Amino acid sequence: MKAVRVHEYHVDPTIDDIPEPKITGPLDVIVKIGGAGVCRTDLHILEGQWADAMNPQLPYVIGHENAGWVHEVGEGVTNVAVGDTVILHPQPSCGLCLACRAGRDMQCENAFFPGLSDNDGGMAEYLRTTARACVKLNPDTNPADVAALADAGITAYHAVRKAVPSLYPGTTAVVQGAGGLGHIGIQALAALTATRIIVVDRNPEALALAKQIGADETVLADGTHIDAVKDLTGGNGANVVFDFVAEQGAENDAWQMTAPAGSDYIIGYGGELRIPTLDFVGGEKNVIGNIVGTYNDLAELMVLAQAGKVTLHTKQYPLDAALDALHDLDAGRIRGRAILVP
Repeated sequence: MKAVRVHEYHVDPTIDDIPEPKITGPLDVIVKIGGAGVCRTDLHILEGQWADAMNPQLPYVIGHENAGWVHEVGEGVTNVAVGDTVILHPQPSCGLCLACRAGRDMQCENAFFPGLSDNDGGMAEYLRTTARACVKLNPDTNPADVAALADAGITAYHAVRKAVPSLYPGTTAVVQGAGGLGHIGIQALAALTATRIIVVDRNPEALALAKQIGADETVLADGTHIDAVKDLTGGNGANVVFDFVAEQGAENDAWQMTAPAGSDYIIGYGGELRIPTLDFVGGEKNVIGNIVGTYNDLAELMVLAQAGKVTLHTKQYPLDAALDALHDLDAGRIRGRAILVP
């Protein structure tokens, strides 16, 4: 099969012919990929940022936002069958450790992360995952239309879901960054809360999209955006800021846009947040980190997606054009999410 593989860091991956994955355990599921999302984390992988944390043996296949059709199942699989349309939670979990028992999939003691850890991902024709990662979809769902919800979607949804109790009517939320994750966060906010939504981005096209999908106000990130948000919030800032950028200084902008007693949710990464401790004490502000959501988050998000309340804005590329997709993402030429279709 064809697959996008990293052979060394700081170098473009290659499209190789490799053997198809095989069933190795009773709960294994082989999925024929119908769509694989291209994520900024893939760029960070190529830069070597995840090498020490995940320590994958090179070469390996990247791609952690995947949907498709069940191709083969292990003898112990009962929740899906060959031919089912599925979207995959990006990190299969064991179901037995205390974190799993509490529903905290991302803290599973025995998890693996195809496309990120030492396990091949889904930028390929087939992927091996487990039954615990499979969310069954309506059979008429096109996997390419929903694939990126497997990571970008649940990461954004997870942050919004946690913040819902703070976003009652009369509050304001700022979404900083209306790209692949942010545009899903905007829709999740609109679907789950009655908060006023202000979107900040440096790209006018992204702001135009934000206005179409639920933003009440948009602010161009041109150096005056902190003051603009303060003006829109009576000088206070937002009750909750969702920072989908969190690098190149944006992480500090988000803090400045957060109101006293408010919360700064950090979803993007790459920067460094430096805050005087007096700001925490005097302002009683919170900083909350966010990783990929839970299996239940993904199941809930798919209910919204299949009801048409959350939609992915995508640009599709054939698998052979994976390098074009990665380069377009790196250059900021994609509105929404790039999807590879084998």
